[in-house]
Amino acid sequence: QVQLVESGGGFVQAGGSLRLSCAASGSTSTINIMGWYRQTPGKQRELVTTITIGGTTNYADSVKGRFTISRDTAKNTVNLEMSSLRPEDTAVYYCHVKLSRVWLNTYWGQGTQVTVSS
Repeated sequence: QVQLVESGGGFVQAGGSLRLSCAASGSTSTINIMGWYRQTPGKQRELVTTITIGGTTNYADSVKGRFTISRDTAKNTVNLEMSSLRPEDTAVYYCHVKLSRVWLNTYWGQGTQVTVSS
């Protein structure tokens, strides 16, 4: 199993920047994909960005050019650098991990609140 702990959320004004981190522990040797999702009240959770063990990245259209995902394999962490933040970026951000195995292969963090004021 894998345990995920997010950090770095908080309040920021529109146009500002924020950096989120997610630390993984447990069966980290089998991690295949790490990423971030976000969710606002009354809306479904949506994909923000992912990065594979090989370093391939994927971004939602709404964050391309503003958000950057990175991974530190040695430290078992994944980071999300957010710039040019907008009020619509306000959400709870969740770290997500997918393992390279058939059973018990997906895990979620507790979430960290990001609030962008106008």
